[in-house]
Formats: sequence, C-alpha cells, structure tokens
Amino acid sequence: MRTSTGARVGQYAALLAYLVFLAFPFLWLVSTAFKPPRELGSLHPTWIPEDPTLDNFRQAFDEQPLLHAALNSLLAALGAAVLAVLIATPTAYVMARHRGRFAKAATGWVVVSQAFPFVLLIIPLFLVLKNLRLINSVPGLVMVYVVWSLPFALWMLAGYVRAVPAELEEAAAVDGAGRLRILVSVTAPLLAPGIVATALFAFITAWNEFFFALVLLKSPEKQTLPVILTHFIGAEGVADLGPLAAAAFLATLPSLLVFALIQRRITGGMLAGAVKS
Repeated sequence: MRTSTGARVGQYAALLAYLVFLAFPFLWLVSTAFKPPRELGSLHPTWIPEDPTLDNFRQAFDEQPLLHAALNSLLAALGAAVLAVLIATPTAYVMARHRGRFAKAATGWVVVSQAFPFVLLIIPLFLVLKNLRLINSVPGLVMVYVVWSLPFALWMLAGYVRAVPAELEEAAAVDGAGRLRILVSVTAPLLAPGIVATALFAFITAWNEFFFALVLLKSPEKQTLPVILTHFIGAEGVADLGPLAAAAFLATLPSLLVFALIQRRITGGMLAGAVKS
C-alpha cells in the first residue's frame, strides 16, 4: 500500500521534531560552554554566543582535575569493555549453539536482569567489594561495570553467533578441530563486527556511568569524570554554569564520537539478536 504525500510529510515532520528534541540539550550545552558570564546571566539568552570565549574551558581545568578524572574513566571503561568481551564471547557461543538447561537459564538471567532496578544492588555490591578490599578503587568499579554490561553483551553476541552458519563449524569438526579451536579459528573471526560493537557499547556505558562511581569511589584522585562534574555545583545547589557546561561538553565528546563511528554495527547487532533469538 502506497503512503500518501500528506502522511509522508507528517512522518518526516514528526521525525524532524524528534531529532530537534534530542539535539536540544547538546546544542544548549555547546552554546553555554562558549558564553561569557555576562551572557549567561542575561534575561534574554541567545542560541549563538555574541562574544564567544574559551575562558570557561580554562576555568574548568583550573578548578577541577579533569584530565586525571578522564584517565580514571578511560581505565575503567577500557577494563570493562575488554573483560565483558572476554566473558561474553564464549558464553554467548554456548547460549546460541546449545539449547540445554544452561542456555535457557542464561537467557532467563539476561531477560530478568534487564528489568531489575540496579539501585537495589548497590548495598550487596558494596558489601562484596568491601570484603574483597576493592572499595574506592578503579578495579572494583570495573568489576561492577562488567556485571552491569554483561546481559546486553550476551544478547548482542548471541545474535551474531546464530548468524554464523553452523555448517562451517561442522566442516571444521570433520577436519579434526576441537571446540576451542573452532571458536578461535572459525567463529571468532566472523564475529569480529559483533565483538567490536559489544566492546564499544560496554565502553560507552562505563564512560558515562555516574551512580556506581559516586557510591564506590570516595577519594578525589580515584573519581571518574561524571563524578567530578558534580563538583562544579556548590553546597547550596548553585552551579558554576559556564565551567560546568565546558567540562560536560568535553566529557560528552568521546562517547559521541565513538557512537557515531559504530552506530551501524550496534544497530546490526541488536537486529541480529532480535531476529535470531
């Protein structure tokens, strides 16, 4: 059935309105980051700064250890991405290729974990990390991020595994290859796009995470970038708006750039998991 011209115009108008709605916070953030204090306090704000300045960026770096916090965020995000992929790849392979009790239990865990509010887990996680002496440490935060990102990583990679023809593995088995050899030499190379997309998803999730980092990291030198951003808000709730916007803009750029590079692969992985599951 052919869509009428009026309906198509309405669809495009709705899509444009949705894109504007999504872009508004970021555009406002960019505009605020380059505004001098005089324009920030104006009763008639403008989208484009009349007198753009970099003073907010200089003040942000002078007031808070942004580079050190960014390094902590980078270490936590990279560690979470690598460990999530190493754990999820063989587990997703078993889930996709075997329909036994383990696969059903793992699939059920993936579904339930997505609906479970993570705020209820903070006390048990805190106690576990305390017993392991990993409170107030980046490695402890990495462990939390791995557990947090594993359900989605398993779901995404399982879809990629199901998209790989089983005949290729059967042919390798006939030639005498074992399960591990088949996974490493046959299946893993074909899963490369899914592995990259999963790793970058885990990276972006860990880079932007705030709540667990706020609760588990107490020393200022251990805190990540999202937590450091809260230091631009005073005790009475008054924000140092210019430096805060500048720091938030810099903190947002890495995840935006990474997502722009891998959005097609992430979408492909999600669709593969939905179709093949």
